[in-house]
Amino acid sequence: MPLYLVAALLTLLTSSQGILTTLSQSHGKYRYDYATVPFLAEVFKLLVSSFFLGKECQSSSPPRMTREWKTVRLFPIPSIIYLVHNNVQFATLTYVDPSTYQIMGNLKIVTTGILFRFFLRRRLTTLQWMAIVLLTVGTTTSQVKGCREASCDSLFSAPIQGYMLGLLSACLSALASVYTEYLMKKNNDSLYWQNVQLYM
Repeated sequence: MPLYLVAALLTLLTSSQGILTTLSQSHGKYRYDYATVPFLAEVFKLLVSSFFLGKECQSSSPPRMTREWKTVRLFPIPSIIYLVHNNVQFATLTYVDPSTYQIMGNLKIVTTGILFRFFLRRRLTTLQWMAIVLLTVGTTTSQVKGCREASCDSLFSAPIQGYMLGLLSACLSALASVYTEYLMKKNNDSLYWQNVQLYM
């Protein structure tokens, strides 16, 4: 599959998530147990990864699969973080609208950049630090409500709970992403085998 098609599909899925989740609400509440949605998504990803791992095992050169406990025990950590993150996303969208949710999603880039620097010891250039600062300022100022002459109950356009949950979501997403990259670069195991461990 061409890379530009994958990028377009990923953009479509990411941008539509907040809209579709909000549309599934009735009077600002979910009429279903939203914890089942991330669970079913993980089950689907586990089945797909298992299918491709099975095909890989049938090839002439079997994939590398480390089964040592000291390696396997590390994979539930990002899985649990992703589980919490996916549920926090649903909670966030009960307080903020989809456009605010998408703008706040940019904070994932900020938190990921900071975690890359301090946990994976990757140096960020001056330009990258400037981009992080500008992204943070831009995200914050976009949420300041223009009160004009009328009195404002709140300076921001959404309840503070929504912003706190959005910030938590960004931090969890970055933490899980950085930790997953650390795990996957730590060994040369099959990508599908590592995914199966993440989704179990």
